Amino acid sequence: MKLLISSIAACAIVACAFAPVGAADMAAAKQDYNTFCVKCHGATGKGDGPAAATLGTNPRNFTDCGRMGSISDDTLFNVIRNGGASAGLSKDMQAWSTGFDDGEIHDLVAYVRTFCKK
Repeated sequence: MKLLISSIAACAIVACAFAPVGAADMAAAKQDYNTFCVKCHGATGKGDGPAAATLGTNPRNFTDCGRMGSISDDTLFNVIRNGGASAGLSKDMQAWSTGFDDGEIHDLVAYVRTFCKK
């Protein structure tokens, strides 16, 4: 009996370690995106938000699967956290390190990835 309980507990621990981002995290990321990112990147992630026309560089089109597939999650994280200039990109992309904690930025990266529909 002890072996059965130990096996079940071990499986539960492993399952939790590999669980995907929860719905609550994606819901919070969507809310953050809609509050802070839509103005430039647009509601559908095409880089066509209302402020996009005022920028010197077009915001990234997250629906371009070919381009987005060539950008690592680490790069996306860095650009959101430290701004575009930190990765040799547009200075128009501001740093969000004081607006979001690292967990929120990771959730935003996961949310941004949802715009690419293959």
